[in-house]
Amino acid sequence: LYVGRLSPEKGVRTLLRAWERLGGKVPLKIVGDGPLAEEVRGAAGRLPGVEWLGRKAQEEVYALMGDAAFLVFPSESYETFGRVAIEAFAKGTPVLAADIGAVAEVTDHGRTGLLFRPGDLEDLAAKVEWLLAHPTELARMRKEARAEYEAKYTAARNYEQLIAIYHEILSKRL
Repeated sequence: LYVGRLSPEKGVRTLLRAWERLGGKVPLKIVGDGPLAEEVRGAAGRLPGVEWLGRKAQEEVYALMGDAAFLVFPSESYETFGRVAIEAFAKGTPVLAADIGAVAEVTDHGRTGLLFRPGDLEDLAAKVEWLLAHPTELARMRKEARAEYEAKYTAARNYEQLIAIYHEILSKRL
């Protein structure tokens, strides 16, 4: 599953080329819109297993995340926060991310997902094949992704962290 803006800096072309290399062995659902929408529509028409869903309501996106084997985040530019990765973790979905930016920082390689070289379609395709060839590891990553969300990203956990920051600041001012 890919969820995001369909634009060059998001690595959409790398994603499509990797799936072309995979030769229809792996289904890919693409959710989003943007300047590369027509290119994605064309790829969905010619690449077996690739489906462009366009824009979806947030609840539909969450359901797709929960059903996906993994979320692919192929961005080729530094992004400041990986909200989509955290949302995937909340659904127990591991992330296959380009090793750049905040998503790479929140994805623990081998535990909550895998990292690949940004812009490297061969590395991305190899990681997809590895995940599919190792269902036990993928199942373990699903559990670890959910555990990561529970440990760091729930509303209750964020509240605890915020209060701890306030206490630390106030203790330094007194």
